[in-house]
Amino acid sequence: MRLYLDDDSVRSILIRQLAAAGHDVVIPAYAGIAGQEDATHLMYAIETRRALLTHNHDDFELLHDLILLAGGHHPGILVVCELEDPFRCRYYRMVICHSYLYRKDFT
Repeated sequence: MRLYLDDDSVRSILIRQLAAAGHDVVIPAYAGIAGQEDATHLMYAIETRRALLTHNHDDFELLHDLILLAGGHHPGILVVCELEDPFRCRYYRMVICHSYLYRKDFT
C-alpha cells in the first residue's frame, strides 16, 4: 500500500514495520513538508495518490468532510489510535502483520 504518514504519525518503529511489511511509506521530512498544516499533508497525499495515515482524527475528519462537500475524493485517511500501553510496538506489529489499521468509515 502507498502510505503517507503525517507529522503526528512519524514513529520510527511504525515506519520500519510498515516498510518491512512491503508498504511504500513516505514521511513529511522526505516530502519536504514537515511541520506544515494538516491540509498541506492531505494535499500531498492526494497529489501522490497515497492513503494518509494519521493519529489526528478530528482535524482530518473535517478536511475529509470538506473534500466531499466540494465533490472531491481522496485515496483514503487511515486513523490509528494509540493505546496507552508501554508495549506499543506490539500494537503496531499487530496492526501491520494483520493488515489492519483502524479506519473510521467517513463515507
